Amino acid sequence: MKVRIGLGLGTRTRFNTGELGDLAVDMDARGVDSIWLSERINSQAPDPLMALGYIAGRTQSLKLGTSVMVLPGRNPVIAATQLASLSTLSGGRLLPAIGLGAVDPAEQAAFGVRRGERAAMFDEALHVMRQCWTGDEVNHVGTHYRVEGVRVGPVPERLEVWLGGIADSELRRVGRFGDGWLPSFITPSDAQRGRKMIEEATAREGRQIDEDHYGVLIPFSLGSVPAALLDALARRRPDLDDPTVLVPDGWERLRTLIAEFVDVGTTKFVILPVEEPRDVDGWSHMLASVADEVLTMERDDA
Repeated sequence: MKVRIGLGLGTRTRFNTGELGDLAVDMDARGVDSIWLSERINSQAPDPLMALGYIAGRTQSLKLGTSVMVLPGRNPVIAATQLASLSTLSGGRLLPAIGLGAVDPAEQAAFGVRRGERAAMFDEALHVMRQCWTGDEVNHVGTHYRVEGVRVGPVPERLEVWLGGIADSELRRVGRFGDGWLPSFITPSDAQRGRKMIEEATAREGRQIDEDHYGVLIPFSLGSVPAALLDALARRRPDLDDPTVLVPDGWERLRTLIAEFVDVGTTKFVILPVEEPRDVDGWSHMLASVADEVLTMERDDA
């Protein structure tokens, strides 16, 4: 089982200057598998595609993930071209995780998509994007998009799309369209149940997701979990008696949770500090601890 661990920056990150490149270089040197940037236009967080393009030029092997890039509201042909270009220029290091979008009303308004339209637009847009990545001429007339006589280049060698979510409809979507699953705020039992539903959906569609393409994003804290986050988790997961299980506090609890996910077949991890260090020096200290405490859990055995 090939276990890999990456590091994510949250939607409230203020790392939006050249120091982001320094951080990525440090991550690359320490053997972090991947860096994941969130999208939140109503914040100080940098645009993930622009920032990952910058990081690609500063690093050699660090994989580049979006967690997640919002699709509804984007022109799918332009989005396909951007992702194909970044994947090709980075030597195939791009890991695009895409989603329906945030619940923030201002964010939704900025993308110009009504909440009830998002799912249908997402499915159709992803279909168009996959056609674009074949290198063939795209002719598509659908409910939301009309594309005629377009041929997108460069053609990426292999561009795998990761989807999230744990609702039944979201899991079925992963089975129909996804190349990987990367949910957040879930338990190992959620992961086990979700994988079963995804595999049932892929079987119905006559397709398959690679064994090592089941992952999870894990927020963690090195101190007490902020009360505001716990309140939000209680609202998000009212089915859990103790929402603190979703956000391990301390390295030992984080390692324990990762091991529990590995036991149910999860192999791709993105860990995300709830409270980010304030500067490069702070990040450097955290990365040293990540290397000592967490990256040792990576493995390559079959």
